[in-house]
Amino acid sequence: MALAAAGLRRATPLAATALFMGVNAPDVDVLSGLGAEYEALAFRRGWTHGVLALALWPFVLTGVLLAWDRYVRSKRKPGAAPARAGPLLALTALAVLTHPTLDWLNNYGLRWLMPFDGTWFYGDALFVIDPWFWLLAGGAAFLTFSRSRLAKVRWAVFFALATALIVASAATALSNAAEAVPAAAAVLWVAGVAGLVAARWRLRAASPATLERAAQAGLALAALYVVALIAASGAARNEVRETARARGVAVEDVMVAPRPANPFVGDVVVATRDEYYVGRFDWLAAPRASFEQAPVPRASGAAFQLAAQALAARRFLTWARYPAVDVERGPSGSTLVRFTDVRYRAADRLSGPVVELPAGAVETSGD
Repeated sequence: MALAAAGLRRATPLAATALFMGVNAPDVDVLSGLGAEYEALAFRRGWTHGVLALALWPFVLTGVLLAWDRYVRSKRKPGAAPARAGPLLALTALAVLTHPTLDWLNNYGLRWLMPFDGTWFYGDALFVIDPWFWLLAGGAAFLTFSRSRLAKVRWAVFFALATALIVASAATALSNAAEAVPAAAAVLWVAGVAGLVAARWRLRAASPATLERAAQAGLALAALYVVALIAASGAARNEVRETARARGVAVEDVMVAPRPANPFVGDVVVATRDEYYVGRFDWLAAPRASFEQAPVPRASGAAFQLAAQALAARRFLTWARYPAVDVERGPSGSTLVRFTDVRYRAADRLSGPVVELPAGAVETSGD
């Protein structure tokens, strides 16, 4: 919406539609959630987000739009100017590219090289739901696409729901010190929304060119915000790596994952060959990097090797960045192996599959 508001909607008839379709197309893989357990984890952000899909989506979407323009739109509006293939192709390509780029920015990651290589890439810079990005990019769209009464109602609903989410998270943070969202973030969000409403009132009679410049400014600020977070994330990872090495930790990988609405704090995971050191990074604290006392063992051992052969476990491990397991005795002497991913430890780690091994299976394997 922000790209359309910034002037791209004038490139050709159906330009805004091309942007909307392009930016959402890669998430067609959400349908994998209708499949078997953990199938979505193994499939999401892969085939439909990788380089092959990025090359094909613009042509597919442009073909659909041109067919719609010729066989539906032209008959409904006989005098309307036809859509142009070149601009539609360029717009869909731009929109499609923004989707995996934004996906890459968070610590969930995506597989850029699919289907040729299943390696996951992580930006670790922007939380998946970032209110400040919403205010900047969403504000750019709001100033333009809020002319009609119905549009105003839709925006009011969106801002009301978003505000309720952020205020509720802030209340949770205050009640249990979980730091889900700092209380100051709720205040800043409300002030930001009020500022957008005031700007919309001030620009109610503004020309389209003025609104486009406002949208372009909002997009520019959003881009600067993202670039700043990427740079800060890289600097934080380097500092965590050096801090861990100074303590004698043989570092293999480092994650400093962003927290919601607080760009100054991140969740830390330092991976070694045998274990994970989890902790916290805070730009405003001294020292900035801190670790919990007891590291988390990496997934290993006979129980893990046996349980990892289960289909649900294989799917989970396709996605897991820092896999760990909890092994406990089950009923009738069986062994329960619970899979988790340490990067979501702040949220009690993401719950993975539980595989039950029959009695004697682990002992027979030699563990």
